[in-house]
Amino acid sequence: MAEQNSNWRVGFSFEIEIHERKDTEMTIATVSEKVGISADTLRYYERIGLIPTVRRNKSGNREYTEEDCSRVEFIKCMRDSGLSIKRLMEYFYLFQQGDRTIERRRNLLIEHRKNIMEKIEEMKKTVERLDGKISRYGY
Repeated sequence: MAEQNSNWRVGFSFEIEIHERKDTEMTIATVSEKVGISADTLRYYERIGLIPTVRRNKSGNREYTEEDCSRVEFIKCMRDSGLSIKRLMEYFYLFQQGDRTIERRRNLLIEHRKNIMEKIEEMKKTVERLDGKISRYGY
């Protein structure tokens, strides 16, 4: 009798696990809208290996997990800030190598942050110049 109960529990747990996984799966259209990049870009990122191969359902449609979506959001953030695809590929390659590359990944991000801060300073100067120009119009 106890053996039947344990079999039932395994089946029950399995059903719950599938149900929970289904709740977090997203279509390419959902991810595209959520993150703000096109489905074509998502496919391109997968094709070049920037995004690991996305699981597909029985119909062959991509099913993104929350983890996939988080990675896409990170990629978009880094691309929007000017990090090249080549540097992103390098970062994720290092990430796959594990803890022995932590310092190299950290340095890559520090370098990128420095570049962003320089751009911010340049933009501040541009805004100051624009403000001066605008004030000449008397508004």
